[in-house]
Amino acid sequence: MKYTVITAAAAALIATAGLSAPALATGKMTCDAGPQASWKARAELEAALVTLGWTVKKSKVDGGCYEVYGTTPEGEQVEAYFHPVTLEKLLVSRRGKVLFRKQ
Repeated sequence: MKYTVITAAAAALIATAGLSAPALATGKMTCDAGPQASWKARAELEAALVTLGWTVKKSKVDGGCYEVYGTTPEGEQVEAYFHPVTLEKLLVSRRGKVLFRKQ
């Protein structure tokens, strides 16, 4: 009985060890954009993309960049990263395949 409890406790510690780590960026793209006070609003980026024919499903901050999930004017469902100060397109990928990367 004693060993069962110890084994169960050890298994629980091992299973939850990764859950206590802080949330990190995905690592696909990082932006050194300075303080958020100098960033343009995400709504401004979304509006610009819609004007270009995109459908925006979701946007968030990831790695100091704006990350957008949506559909391009060509109909491709993508994940895209934009610089939060300039709103410049940095990376567009679809299912792990890079479609565009700023040089």
